[in-house]
Amino acid sequence: MKVFLRILFFLITISLSYGLYHKNFIDFTFGERVIGFTVIFAAFIYLPIFLYHRWKGKKLKDYVLSEKNLKKIRDRK
Repeated sequence: MKVFLRILFFLITISLSYGLYHKNFIDFTFGERVIGFTVIFAAFIYLPIFLYHRWKGKKLKDYVLSEKNLKKIRDRK
């Protein structure tokens, strides 16, 4: 999964770079489309996969400030 995410990240970076180059030097409209599709792909495809990979096996209650966690913080002081 880690390798897959790195490959996707590099593809997104290359696509964004190509879109910026195309926008500035060749055709403005097509470059804008490439940048737009890249951002949509990164937001709706890459980001959920990345978040799933990072949160897999972790408990959300460890990161939420509940009364129990606040009490632990106060007791440390």
